[in-house]
Amino acid sequence: MKFVLAPDSFKESMTAKEVCQAMARGIRKVFPESEIVEVPMADGGEGTVDALVDANQGEKRLATVLGPDGRKRVKAVYGLINHGKTAVIEMAQASGLELLASEERDPRITTTYGTGQVIKDALDHGAEKLIIGLGGSATNDGGAGMAQALGVQLLDQAGQELPFGGMALAKLAKIDIRGLDPRLQKVQVVLASDVTNPLTGENGASRVFGRQKGATPAMIAELDASLVHYAAMIRQFLKKDVENLPGAGAAGGLGAGLMAFTDCTTQPGAKIVIAENHLEQKLAGADFVFTGEGGTDFQTKFGKTPYAVAQVARKHGIPVYTVAGSLGEGIESLYHDGFSAIFGILDTACFLPEALKHGPANVERTCENIARVIKSVK
Repeated sequence: MKFVLAPDSFKESMTAKEVCQAMARGIRKVFPESEIVEVPMADGGEGTVDALVDANQGEKRLATVLGPDGRKRVKAVYGLINHGKTAVIEMAQASGLELLASEERDPRITTTYGTGQVIKDALDHGAEKLIIGLGGSATNDGGAGMAQALGVQLLDQAGQELPFGGMALAKLAKIDIRGLDPRLQKVQVVLASDVTNPLTGENGASRVFGRQKGATPAMIAELDASLVHYAAMIRQFLKKDVENLPGAGAAGGLGAGLMAFTDCTTQPGAKIVIAENHLEQKLAGADFVFTGEGGTDFQTKFGKTPYAVAQVARKHGIPVYTVAGSLGEGIESLYHDGFSAIFGILDTACFLPEALKHGPANVERTCENIARVIKSVK
């Protein structure tokens, strides 16, 4: 019997690889001779580097770069897979909200400069393809800092380089791309994001995501106006209209910056991971697929890992069982979308820290029980 294990991470409890290992322990208690294929998954956000490196025997690299506050340096981890030819980058590693204490969060001045430095480090190590996960950003600079780190000059009326941050974009008078790293024209750039927001307006980066990054209503209006001006300058100097492209507002507008300064494409994160991890090929001959995530509810069908995994398995008629730390409203609809059964892993009421601590044991026990049901009817 063949089992394919393709879960996401359980945030703050287990990496996707650790979830796979716990699932495998449970299954082997019932089917010790079974073939088990572990395929750690992610959806483009946190855990994408780990999932792709673990599933492809890749390597992790550490780049010391400028953090989102534009002052302190941080250590950003990224991955190299496919014999070093593909770099997997989570922008939050260099420019993420969790790198700042709550009192330090100010999207007027935070920058994606560090993300640009990570991209440069990946190019320096021979990457020919960049997969960039957009999510968890502390920034609202439209990817301006990223562009500056890669050689773009963003100048004011006096010909001076703009300081970091989204507010400074209001003074942008000229974009000079003569110093842009030429390697960017030769590499394939893929943005991993489920965000479809435009750069500006009511559904744009500032108004939808600004508050969680520390912006007041007044700041949000000013930041949005700055991004409107930035988009106008991109149209003038680069002859590209990125303002209303789906996904331009991802990661504080980093999506727009990458669209402006590279020839990138955008794909849902889970689909990218499925392709890079060769999940469909690994499903050949499988009897069952196990997947999972920290919390499953009606939102799971909007780009989350278990849903994407279920759609691939469904094409091949393979039953899919998913496990989750918590179950929310609307899971019934998932039974029409390729899920055979959905299981919560907790065996008793407890506080969150305890649930997180015992995550591996709970996943192992739940998967053992699923396997016992399978055995009883086989």
